Amino acid sequence: MSTLRNKVQLVGNVGNDPEIKNLEGGKKLANLIIATNDRYTNDKGEKVEQTEWHRLVAWGKTAEVVEKYVVKGRGIAIEGKLTHRSYDDKNGEKRFITEVVITELLLLGNK
Repeated sequence: MSTLRNKVQLVGNVGNDPEIKNLEGGKKLANLIIATNDRYTNDKGEKVEQTEWHRLVAWGKTAEVVEKYVVKGRGIAIEGKLTHRSYDDKNGEKRFITEVVITELLLLGNK
């Protein structure tokens, strides 16, 4: 059961072209968002579709794959871990971010 700790799996469509950063030492960082959809029928019998947006981060070799193959609209499946961080914005206000650090990436479909 210890392998199930802090594990996230998502399947969705990329919402923007990934932002790629080249860091010191040649390491890469990729930031992107994906949309996941949930469909259900509400109490009135109406079909409802709900979209959730998720921030994703990829490092190193995974970021290189993202840079080469992932574009807006592409379907992907990911596995990773949920992380939280905070920073102070330009006005000195504390901001909080929740994101998934990708450990496994599967490219879906042709885009």
